[in-house]
Amino acid sequence: MSEALTLHRVHAGVLDVAFVEAGPADGSPVVLLHGFPYDIHAYAEVWPQLAAQGCRVVVPYLRGYGQTRFLSSATPRSGEQAALGADLLALLDELSIPQAVLAGYDWGGRAACVVAALWPQRCKGLVSLNSYNIQNIARALEPEAADREHMLWYQYFFHSERGRAALTRDRRDVCRLLWKQWSPTWRFDDATFERSAQAFDNPDFVDVVIHSYRHRFGLVPGDPAYAEIEKRLAAQPRIAVPSITFDGIDDGVRPPAEASAHAAQFTGPRSHRLVPGAGHNLPQEAPQTFANAVLELVRH
Repeated sequence: MSEALTLHRVHAGVLDVAFVEAGPADGSPVVLLHGFPYDIHAYAEVWPQLAAQGCRVVVPYLRGYGQTRFLSSATPRSGEQAALGADLLALLDELSIPQAVLAGYDWGGRAACVVAALWPQRCKGLVSLNSYNIQNIARALEPEAADREHMLWYQYFFHSERGRAALTRDRRDVCRLLWKQWSPTWRFDDATFERSAQAFDNPDFVDVVIHSYRHRFGLVPGDPAYAEIEKRLAAQPRIAVPSITFDGIDDGVRPPAEASAHAAQFTGPRSHRLVPGAGHNLPQEAPQTFANAVLELVRH
């Protein structure tokens, strides 16, 4: 893939969204959504496969990443789940996409799950790493077992001003460590990391990240503009659209769970799959597996 991406831009909701688009304009729409701390290059080997199969593929930079920008300096730099879902919905509206297969992981998987749960008519199918990815903020202070709790160190770090200072001073150092810990069997090189790390130079990156990891624990208020969406998400809405969910067996932040762990949250057809040799950045570590899942839903 060429290092020089052709980016498109569109005003959607509160954002000027930068995105890659590939495939025929009249193809079956697919939106691929990256997570933290990654960027659209996570899908560099996925979107060409989908485009070659006739899909219209859209891969946006999330708020706080890459060339995506807020339209107003007055807009709160929120990283809450409702904001991510609202951003995705606004993008679908602005691109005149009535329905799409939504696929993502981490933050991007959360945005996809939010839209799939609250606006199912806009989601033809869902691909989600770590299954049901809508936060249960009311139960956020309930600890997990110690062998899982320690994996969340970065979240607690970001709760403090010491963590904000570290992310501000050397975001590459923090994010590279997370890449290593979350995907311990993925042998990425310096060039691969730097290609994505440039997206962290966004002027809103630190504010959005810090707000995200504080809001999910109920430590800071959300943007009032998304209060109604957050209220709906607090009910832990179920997902009725056809879904394929994954866990990477080597995931260093969210160890694989049994398919039954989130079964009650999926009322539509759902297939849960474990991927050996892959960690948290599934589309970049196992691009063929990810692309095949998306195509399965496109053809459903």
